[in-house]
Amino acid sequence: MKITEKEVRYIAGLANLSLSDDDIRRYAADMEQILEYVDKLNELDTSTVEPMVQVLSAAGGADTLREDALGASYAADKALQSAPLSGAGHFKVPRVIER
Repeated sequence: MKITEKEVRYIAGLANLSLSDDDIRRYAADMEQILEYVDKLNELDTSTVEPMVQVLSAAGGADTLREDALGASYAADKALQSAPLSGAGHFKVPRVIER
């Protein structure tokens, strides 16, 4: 699959990145290699491989995730006390998307 410089510029724009022309060419080549590798992986026959929900630990296959437990939390007004800017019961942050 051929990745064009236009596509790299589009992806960079989505990530809000400013890239030089050299970077654009380099990333286009890198992305091309990644997609070629994925195509090779897609050629593998995985019909006999059972799907896994998660990767299990090496310690006897036991579940490695902890149980969900309800813990103590701050009341909203206490959490907002140390906020540099708050209002209407929420943290206020500077706008980061200028589109």
